[in-house]
Amino acid sequence: MLVRLAQERSWTVRAIPTPDALSFVDAATLEAMTGNKVEVSYRSPSGERPPRPDAVIVAPATFNTINKSALGITDTHALGVIAEAIGRSVPVIMVPWVNAPLAAREPFRRSLAQLRDEGVHVLRREGGGEPRPYGVENSDADAFPWQRALDVAERSVHG
Repeated sequence: MLVRLAQERSWTVRAIPTPDALSFVDAATLEAMTGNKVEVSYRSPSGERPPRPDAVIVAPATFNTINKSALGITDTHALGVIAEAIGRSVPVIMVPWVNAPLAAREPFRRSLAQLRDEGVHVLRREGGGEPRPYGVENSDADAFPWQRALDVAERSVHG
């Protein structure tokens, strides 16, 4: 969904899933859609350097990805891209997808605050009280904010 929507807005898309995400992501379909190789592993030092992104959308952002990103852990290529983007002040938009017990954890809440302090745009579900991550409610899959994430990326890049 995100790839198609981004391409409709004339964005060049690179898909960079974590190794665990490959169990539910169709890499061949993503490569066909984007025209770019799906990047899972770090490249070799002599390998061709891909272009730097104008924006990074992390969606869905898992409990693990959010906490590791806040700590600066780069044990996967995807986390390395996020860390570098934050360090280069490239707009990073994260859409957390966690269940209620994980969302209630203090380390998670602290990680979200740290990422926001570093300029990361953390999109949460509004309304019905305090903003909360997506994934807490069963209806969240239908309400996932793909368009909103792209809107924030465009505003961040184009002012």
